[in-house]
Amino acid sequence: MATRSSWKGCLQLSLVCVPVKAYSTTSSGGGEVHLNQLHADCHRRIQYKKTCPLHGEVSNDQIVSGYEYAQDHYVVVDPDELDRLRTEADKAIKIDVFIASGAFDPLYGTGKRYYLAPDGPAGQKAYALLYQAMVEEKRYALAQVVLHGREQLVLLRPQENLLILEVLHYRHQVTRPAALASEAPKTEVAPEELQMAKTLVNASMGDFALDKYPDLYTRKLQQLIEAKVAGKEIVAAPASEGPQVINLMEALKQSVARVQGTNSPRKETRKTTRRLLRKIS
Repeated sequence: MATRSSWKGCLQLSLVCVPVKAYSTTSSGGGEVHLNQLHADCHRRIQYKKTCPLHGEVSNDQIVSGYEYAQDHYVVVDPDELDRLRTEADKAIKIDVFIASGAFDPLYGTGKRYYLAPDGPAGQKAYALLYQAMVEEKRYALAQVVLHGREQLVLLRPQENLLILEVLHYRHQVTRPAALASEAPKTEVAPEELQMAKTLVNASMGDFALDKYPDLYTRKLQQLIEAKVAGKEIVAAPASEGPQVINLMEALKQSVARVQGTNSPRKETRKTTRRLLRKIS
């Protein structure tokens, strides 16, 4: 976890106010390889200069924010003016409602998440009480808070003795599946095929262990860079033979057999599979 919090404020539930601080859930320097844009002819780095069509290049301290209310007409909006409109209450994460944990649709998540930790000894008991209540009642909370200069809708959920805050999209920012209803398949499936598909799913069950999934893109990119720096010739990997297009049921049967050969599934699953294979054959 980062040593410095990115936000401090209060977690507010009715008259209960818990001092909290927020830490990003993503770590910096996670091994990413960053590429720069270069001029193809001389390999010098591309520069980005901010210019005004009237005065040419300008420095950052000469740039302000504005809203175009008419063609080429702007009103300047100073962040300090927005801050003056906010009260101390805006520095709080105000819980609006609790929902069942299963009622949250991950489609609305933005992927921006923070750990919330109690800020000092004074708020630890109230924090622990709220956390335990949410765990035992299987509840998440919807709240509002000002983050990065604007009001945000957020979700609070308990995990491993900490509350996690996730910034949400507003309703108008999300395309619902209904908008693509015409693209959704409307094909009926045969009961035998469905049962075989279920068997394949169950035979492929495993533990949720992200450690077994390496960052292959970064690894290959690092290998490529090291090889090019060393002056080695880059040889393309041999093309792998793609899966053969065969009968769906035959594909399911072969897939189940392959998974069972590597995962050694439970005895009951193997019995079910053998019964299905005899029935289908």
